[in-house]
Amino acid sequence: MNTAVYAILIAFVANIALCPMLIPSLVKLKFGQFVRTDGPASHLKKAGTPTMGGIMIIVSFVLAALIFMRDNPHAVAVVLTTVALGFVGFLDDFIIIKKRRSEGLTPKQKLFGQVFVAVVFFMCWRTLPGFSGEMLIPFFPDFSFDFMGINGLLGSEFSLLGFTPGDLIFGLFVIFIFLSCTNGANLTDGLDGLATGVTAIIAVFFLFCAWMLDSPLLPVIGAAVGSLMGFLLFNAHPAKVFMGDTGSLALGGFIAAIALMLNMPLFLAIVAIIYVIESLSVIIQIGYFKMTRRRFFKMAPIHHHFEQSGWPETKVVAFFCVITAMACLLGFLAFQGF
Repeated sequence: MNTAVYAILIAFVANIALCPMLIPSLVKLKFGQFVRTDGPASHLKKAGTPTMGGIMIIVSFVLAALIFMRDNPHAVAVVLTTVALGFVGFLDDFIIIKKRRSEGLTPKQKLFGQVFVAVVFFMCWRTLPGFSGEMLIPFFPDFSFDFMGINGLLGSEFSLLGFTPGDLIFGLFVIFIFLSCTNGANLTDGLDGLATGVTAIIAVFFLFCAWMLDSPLLPVIGAAVGSLMGFLLFNAHPAKVFMGDTGSLALGGFIAAIALMLNMPLFLAIVAIIYVIESLSVIIQIGYFKMTRRRFFKMAPIHHHFEQSGWPETKVVAFFCVITAMACLLGFLAFQGF
């Protein structure tokens, strides 16, 4: 655990040093937030607030993680995956800012980037020591789901480009986890400090799980926790900087990679419940509107629904963070016995 503590402190200090230096630069470059007119009226005052703060999260995270990445290919895989998805988000943010429009990359382009990174991650991960297709099942420490066991059912002699049925199905599952986490984190990033706070709590949960499992990922998770805590000082209401898609896609990719490499993606349904609720609220809103031409929520994602119901922004953020903390406590109960 000592390495994780050192990583937390290094990343935290790096972030609180970087933000005061880089935020003015973002202002000078006119990398200001573009606020959609169809969003909450209270958010119009946020227009012009520097965005792409995810750069500070990633840089401080990488700086801290680099110290502990020697002879640690698992940490290298997580760091590269986080940076790669951060780059996809950076392209999206950059186009939005330069073109002065609400959309950067097209949905297909963003989806391609996410899927590509997920596929590369899976292909690299399956070559690392300790890789298995086993996934831990919450609350059932004596049972696990083994994707490689599918080979025995369908016949391991079948392969496609060298991939067995178990590989292919597991690969699709990995893509699903990445898409769920990256888009969930992206949708959660709508209020000052919301995505930062929620993700930091989830990362702390996985930090303790990694410690209990004696995982080599301990310091890299610590680096993420420290980076998020440092960034939160500048991202909390009233935010001096936003993370943008640069940060939200990177954070979603980080959580997905960590959960998968700890064989704990099924725990995301519990500890990342805010990601799940935010995503479902958008799906419900769109589906309900298409069927009835009416809105199910006052506004989606659901954090805007609470705002439109009269909740102050800070109350919504606090409420969602508390829900995440309680969900992580439930996650610890589900993890007992592993």
